Amino acid sequence: MNELSKIDEKWLKSAIIGTVWASSEIVLGSFLHNLRIPFSGSILTAIGVVILISVSFVWKEKGLFWRAGLICAIMKTMSPSAVIFGPMIAIFVESLLLEFSVRLLGKNYFGFVIGSILAISWSFAQKIINFLIFYGFNIVELYKSIMKFTEKQLNLQFDTLWLPILTLFSIYALFGIVSAIIGIRTGKKILSQPLIFKTQTIEKQDKKNNNPVKNDYSLCWLFLNILFIISSLLTIALLNWKIWVATSVLIVLIWILKYKRALRQLLRPKFWIFFVALTMLTSFVFSQLQSKTLTDAFLIGIEMNFRATLLILGFSVLGTELYNPKISSFFAKTYFKKLPFALEIASESLPQVISNIPDFKIIIKNPTQIVSQLIAFAEMRFRELSEDFSKPKIFIITSKKDSGKTTFVKQIIPFFIQNSIKIGGIFTQKQVENQQRIGYDVVDIQTNKSEIFLRESGENDYEKIGKFFIFPQGVKFGKESLRKVKNTDIQLVIIDEIGHLELTGKAWANEINELLQYQNFIFLWIVRDTFLAEIIEFWKLKNYKIIDLQKISTQTANQIILNQLIGKV
Repeated sequence: MNELSKIDEKWLKSAIIGTVWASSEIVLGSFLHNLRIPFSGSILTAIGVVILISVSFVWKEKGLFWRAGLICAIMKTMSPSAVIFGPMIAIFVESLLLEFSVRLLGKNYFGFVIGSILAISWSFAQKIINFLIFYGFNIVELYKSIMKFTEKQLNLQFDTLWLPILTLFSIYALFGIVSAIIGIRTGKKILSQPLIFKTQTIEKQDKKNNNPVKNDYSLCWLFLNILFIISSLLTIALLNWKIWVATSVLIVLIWILKYKRALRQLLRPKFWIFFVALTMLTSFVFSQLQSKTLTDAFLIGIEMNFRATLLILGFSVLGTELYNPKISSFFAKTYFKKLPFALEIASESLPQVISNIPDFKIIIKNPTQIVSQLIAFAEMRFRELSEDFSKPKIFIITSKKDSGKTTFVKQIIPFFIQNSIKIGGIFTQKQVENQQRIGYDVVDIQTNKSEIFLRESGENDYEKIGKFFIFPQGVKFGKESLRKVKNTDIQLVIIDEIGHLELTGKAWANEINELLQYQNFIFLWIVRDTFLAEIIEFWKLKNYKIIDLQKISTQTANQIILNQLIGKV
């Protein structure tokens, strides 16, 4: 892992807060929704707001709210009843609104209350926006017509058609005020007394054989799905109903054949009940009150449902493709480069948080104590992880191709031997004839023996990487060199040029997997910069440190690694 700098610390804390929030969304969310409790979404948001406001009294860094919201939003997909985009967008926007209010107005009653009102009201605002996106502005006309029909039947006159909506917003605002007050009081209470977390023992997951699993992701399908959504909506808006019905059905069939997630959406009885009910209601109301023929009104209802179906399924299949490791690798090169690491921490912490959530009756009786307990867990988990990650287990030497990485390795070997550090592993030695590179040999660091590894010419049945033939005896030699370090007192294991072969499970990939299970080793990996993000993602690395030879001198790099080995860091 990189040094625990300020930005790292923010992501680490955010991962823990996001996990606590996500645990309430996953556990309580399923409970509340299954019981059909009114305003269940608002209750969940209120719990999240209380957690965020409370923890801000303990951890005062800026930017924790939106980061925690992003972590929680992504983890929400672990819920048994999770829908990809709806809850994810809601949670993230709620955290952004609270962050914006506190940044603008300060961490005081006014800032927290306004932020809480905005956050909790968003779930209702999102429902309105979703209706407009899914069904178009016909849904507004339908709402107006229903209100007029209600006035006529009940012989009542509303001052405004939007009175019911304003009333609901008032209820949400009240939720926000109460949540902010609870959060502030809980935060102050936490400051006035020590945080104690009583953890339950849970079984740790066996990671020995937890190798990365490759799924059938495709960037091509990601962009194709986006094109399907856009083109289908344009077709519905611009062309004859016979054309958009045919094209919509075709796109839906493609999604069903390609993605199980799309099929699960269509198999829900609730989906079809709402489909039929909305179509019939639209047909009746529009034909009665808007002087439309029954056929025209029926087609409007069908159009609204087709829009909704395409968007619901479209967002669902997009969510599937967004798990593509290449997208994670892209984030690794951006401002969100700490996000994959934070998600890994959150995933590991989630079982422990969930196992310590008490019975729902206890939550009802004393909610502030439960929040205090969860915040205590967050503080305990942060101290635990900070200690673990302050000392990297893997140093990754990186730079561009042919920039002296292997030369660096050969220079540091005598340096560590002089400092009584026991080293083992392998590095690759360039082979030259007539001033031309012809290949590489693999060298055992302990014995200084070598074996032919890559050559420009070789047997026809040999595998190739680029223009080089891969010699089996070299692969075997490298594997044996790494295996023999397992039961030794070696302190530093060096592995040179980890790249394409290892990412495809070849060369010494299996030996690396086995060695990572040993806690007594410090590793030094040599990785070309173009493979860096993929290597980190492939092995799900956490406690590592990157040393870029273009930014740091050999002497400084040597000292950093030596300090770790002799226990000064």
